[in-house]
Amino acid sequence: MPSDDTNNPPFEIRVADRVTRLPPYLFGRINKMIYDKRVGGDDVIELGMGNPSDPPEKEVIEKLVEAARDERNHRYSKNIGIANLRREVASKYFKRFGVRLDPDDEVITCLGSKEGFSHMCLAMMGPGDTALVPTPYFPVHVYAVALASGNVIQLPVTDSDKFLAAIAHTCETLYPRPKLLLLCYPHNPSSVTVEQPFFDEVVKLAKKYNLMVISDFAYADVAYDGYKPPSFLASPGAIDVGVEFTTMSKGYNMAGWRVGFCAGNREMINALATIKGYYDYGMFQAIQIAAIVALRDTQAAVEKQSLIYQGRRDALCDGLVRLGWADARPKAGMFVWQPIPEPWRSRMSTMDFAMLLLDKGNVAVSPGSGFGPAGEGYLRMSLVENEERLRQAVRQIKACLKEAEAEYSGKQPETAAAT
Repeated sequence: MPSDDTNNPPFEIRVADRVTRLPPYLFGRINKMIYDKRVGGDDVIELGMGNPSDPPEKEVIEKLVEAARDERNHRYSKNIGIANLRREVASKYFKRFGVRLDPDDEVITCLGSKEGFSHMCLAMMGPGDTALVPTPYFPVHVYAVALASGNVIQLPVTDSDKFLAAIAHTCETLYPRPKLLLLCYPHNPSSVTVEQPFFDEVVKLAKKYNLMVISDFAYADVAYDGYKPPSFLASPGAIDVGVEFTTMSKGYNMAGWRVGFCAGNREMINALATIKGYYDYGMFQAIQIAAIVALRDTQAAVEKQSLIYQGRRDALCDGLVRLGWADARPKAGMFVWQPIPEPWRSRMSTMDFAMLLLDKGNVAVSPGSGFGPAGEGYLRMSLVENEERLRQAVRQIKACLKEAEAEYSGKQPETAAAT
């Protein structure tokens, strides 16, 4: 029962500084408008979130059902992952990249790579520690460091040679030196890609400046036109300095299953396992058993899924090029990092342009400014819709901008007269 003592001040909830330091969620306005539009009956084409819409392979789902019926699989599981799943991860690394991993000490499962990365930051970072992060950035790459009380220095990712030079320059001039380097290739959101020699140079820099490395390899399984994304761990000496996160969300269409992995340096793996020991009891064992089947038996389907994404990429990019937009076709990943065309880029902010497409065109996109200041002037457009829906999105964008241009032009004389 509430107290009626008027002499006591109101009770105050005091959340931690790590929470109050987080900025407002930039996509909140867009998400609210999407919700309101759909409640109102509008068909919004969602190109904002990279949420895979295709299902996993049938045999993977069947294995999940079978394993879920086994009463032994409903107990707590090991938070590092069952041994056979870790062996399959090590096997995939060897078959695809020629990387030998000890599944007992150099592989750990995560509840999705995002959880794993966040907990690795808790294991590696503390007050006063600094991480080097590519920009534009995927938000968790910055804010997981902040939640671990670390500092972030953002380095432009667009030019790989300049990125490497910036790492060296920052390590030479900053004291104390940065402790952690984050890599993300194929990059989210910009879709920048690299070849193996880039990682060779990263290893040299890491050893020279005593930098630990975390490679976010979330888009390892989604690539186009013959491009094969390289693994950081395939560079000589990489396992001495860092780890790599992979996931089954994209190529295997298992986003909601939350199956991720961390592989590489055993000391970093052990530190992550220590943190996880205090936070979770591991992944549902039936999901782990189904993931083994996916890794072992569905590689052909993963390659087919890349071709599906490639067809979607071409449907979207071909349509935007016909509208006069730049051809921003990526070599990998499930996003198009699209420059906003003129005159719109000069007329309004990236957020306002994204809101215009949603309000007038019923097409939701992610404004580049949601990925840091370096993203201003760009849109991130996901490839989760089918080809026909993507072509429809282009038609709606065209109609939306035609209407907006007419309204804008109609207001100009009135504005001029007013001034």
